[in-house]
Amino acid sequence: MRIVDRRLNPGGKSFSNRQRFLRRVKDTVERAVREASRERAIEDLENAQEVTVPADGAREPVFRHMAGERRDFILPGNRNYVEGDLIDRPTGEGGGGGAEPGKGHGQEDAFRFVLTREEFLSIFLDDLELPDFAKRGLVDAQKLGSRRAGYTMSGTPANLSLGRTMRMSLARRIAMGRPKQQIVERLEQESAGATEKDIADLLEQELKSARARRLRIPFLDPVDLRYRRFERFPKPVAQAVMFCLMDVSGSMTEHMKDLAKRFFMLLHVFLTRRYQRVEIVFIRHTDEAQEVDEETFFRSAETGGTTVSSALVEMDRIITDRYDPANWNIYGAQASDGDNMLSDNDRTRMLLQEKLLPRCQYFAYLEVANSNEASPISYIGGSSLWNAYAPLAAGARNFQMRRVSRRDHIYPVFRELFQRREGASAETAK
Repeated sequence: MRIVDRRLNPGGKSFSNRQRFLRRVKDTVERAVREASRERAIEDLENAQEVTVPADGAREPVFRHMAGERRDFILPGNRNYVEGDLIDRPTGEGGGGGAEPGKGHGQEDAFRFVLTREEFLSIFLDDLELPDFAKRGLVDAQKLGSRRAGYTMSGTPANLSLGRTMRMSLARRIAMGRPKQQIVERLEQESAGATEKDIADLLEQELKSARARRLRIPFLDPVDLRYRRFERFPKPVAQAVMFCLMDVSGSMTEHMKDLAKRFFMLLHVFLTRRYQRVEIVFIRHTDEAQEVDEETFFRSAETGGTTVSSALVEMDRIITDRYDPANWNIYGAQASDGDNMLSDNDRTRMLLQEKLLPRCQYFAYLEVANSNEASPISYIGGSSLWNAYAPLAAGARNFQMRRVSRRDHIYPVFRELFQRREGASAETAK
């Protein structure tokens, strides 16, 4: 019987053991994380993740007697054997008796454990070799916020905490021995009904003392008053919106869509580490564009021709309707195989240059290709859409474009697109 203690040790005392265990089952956990990243929603990427590890992969090496070998040992007395009897040699697998767990089903039992948010992100980003300094690459934008900071003995009536004040009053009255009203009433009744003079005098003295203590110890004193205290603190701008634009025409393969999803996941993690609230807008397009949910964005089988300008028009419309650039930090990420109608390229470039780039904090174009294409990541010269965007990349600081064909291209491209640039903060401040 296997006993697994899932109780958390206080103060993180099991941290080193947990890290050692994760190193031992690294390959299994990495496979589980990769599978989870394919199935999970972009918004859910940062949540804790439950993974399953086979029991055989978690077993520690131990010394045991080799099966079938001759050994000399002494058995305690019993009723079945006497001196000189021959005992059959054991035929089991090793020193442990009985079948292994799960043997009857052809495999061993597995156990589950939960990766924390930090562990999941570390493994997910480790697959892409994302260093710490690349996780901090956004321009700082802060404003003052207000938060609770305990209680104070002075303040405005609007901030008076009645519950905390009454608790302080009760504690003071108990500590100072203030008699309750019920005690005074009981003494009055007993004094009025006393027949013996000595008892009546004693009760009268107790009654006077109780009344005097109630007068000296008020029910509510200024020292009992507690007011809610607030403090101002700088906090990052709470609102950012991330536009994910993807070409879903027939030329976009599942491999290309997987590359795009990984890029969008990295961008979302990047933004949520800077902003408290990040909204995501999914826009898919063939020859027409529409805003959809994430499931439709990545898994819809609808295909058609390619008119990239339709996606930019839809993005501009949504920004105008819902996201005022004065109040929102707007980021755009576009993924396409670069195949666009030649007659649409000029309009696409004009929309991006005149409508979107002036309103966006940053816009990245990722051109995805098949895995068998051994082209360099920088990719000089190529698709019609790439050639249409190239002049903008040379002149606009908030627009970058790269090309990838394999998963191990994602991190280098992401780092190039979102590394901190000198002068960005000063330019934003202006």
